[in-house]
Amino acid sequence: MASRLFRTKSIDQILADADHPEHRLKKTLTVWDLTGLGIGGIIGTGIFVLIGTAIVGDAHRPGAGPGIILSFVLSGLTCGLAALCYAEFAAMIPVSGSAYTYSYATLGEFLAWLTGWNLILEYGVACVAVAIGWSGYFNNILAFCGIALPHWATHAPGVDGGLVNLPAAIIVLLVTGILVLGVKESARTTGLIVLVKLAVILFFIAVGASAIEPSNWTPFMPYGFQGVGAAAAIVFFAYIGFDAVSTTAEEARNPQRDVPLGIIASLGICTLLYIAVAAVLTGLIPYRQIDVHAPVAEALRVAGFNWGAAVVATGAVAGITSVLFVMMIGQIRVFFAMSRDRLLSPWLSKVHPRYRTPHRVTILTGIGVAVLAAFVPIGDAADMTNIGTLFAFVLVCLGVIVLRWTKPEQRRPFRIPFMPWIPLLGMATCLGLMAFLPVMTWIRFLVWTVMGIAIYFGYGIKRSRLGDEPLPERQTLPQSESV
Repeated sequence: MASRLFRTKSIDQILADADHPEHRLKKTLTVWDLTGLGIGGIIGTGIFVLIGTAIVGDAHRPGAGPGIILSFVLSGLTCGLAALCYAEFAAMIPVSGSAYTYSYATLGEFLAWLTGWNLILEYGVACVAVAIGWSGYFNNILAFCGIALPHWATHAPGVDGGLVNLPAAIIVLLVTGILVLGVKESARTTGLIVLVKLAVILFFIAVGASAIEPSNWTPFMPYGFQGVGAAAAIVFFAYIGFDAVSTTAEEARNPQRDVPLGIIASLGICTLLYIAVAAVLTGLIPYRQIDVHAPVAEALRVAGFNWGAAVVATGAVAGITSVLFVMMIGQIRVFFAMSRDRLLSPWLSKVHPRYRTPHRVTILTGIGVAVLAAFVPIGDAADMTNIGTLFAFVLVCLGVIVLRWTKPEQRRPFRIPFMPWIPLLGMATCLGLMAFLPVMTWIRFLVWTVMGIAIYFGYGIKRSRLGDEPLPERQTLPQSESV
């Protein structure tokens, strides 16, 4: 039994699967596309919505106050360490599946399944939460224009008389349609949206910086490091998205070079912008006056920039739209990779003959997310997304160390410096942020994990492709330049 649970899939087998005509995806993405996807996935709900709760706090944990600047540094450092591990793997194994595929090559099938199962949690809950957040901002913009949609049509059942959140469902279905047409089209759409929201964030920094009152930064850490750490565990959601770049490695033109650059560049750009936004936001008005629902836009309004608040709200809709694109791409590619390995139904891994996209799993994922976004009020979505992501990050950091030890001769176009200290530090910081998450989040995480284990032993272990047939030999691929 142990040999079946921890059987690994060789890198040659993984690459051969990706090159099989039945499952081959179209290679169209450049380094600019990948960086745009990364920024598109990172900047959105976290900076436009969750930063308010992280600063002010809630009934379950203290806020960081102006110390939110340190919270972003801490979360950015954690993601930066994990990003280096992702970059080494993505350059070495440029296929769909991200952390799931990397775990399969290093830690064995069972841990790979758990990783994929928790990536489904990460992307699935994030997609629903982002769609609901998009609906809220969209309704605010309509109200600003004098248009009011019926309450029953914009809220899930049980939310003050709501029946269905139609805007949330509609945006999910529109994104799904674009994703079926092709990832290049999705990347172009995301790239245009990224330009809009970067302009809006720079606008907020420029306008807000002119009205900063330094006294608002005192006290800097009203609840000490406990508040800063708890806020870091919340705003970690704001960084989720860079890992989605690795899920598109199979569709990159030069993945060995471009995927590491896309991951690191998008994370670095967003970290600098986040720190600047946090500094301006907490300097603009006293932190206790920050609105937890629309903190960035409302801060400008309270400071007297009503027109600026409208501009930022419009940018928030654009930002959240791009996050939805990237999160759905990530969810679909993980499903696709698990289906290709037959841990899920192989029917899902069929590729459209014309568009060369995984259309079946795309459509099913879109319908599922749309239904949940329309009818389910999601609570604690950020915490559930964060714990699933942090767990995957821990396994990726561990997997890099294991593969350096078991496959030292493997060609690595990108190599992490200071091995094994960077992956070990990445594991430690991820586990540290997980410790700041509420107990209820841990309970839900354990329940989700138990469900995944049951599905694996009931279906996956019996039908795994590694267990019933040899995989095809991989054709020799051209060598790409190293990073």
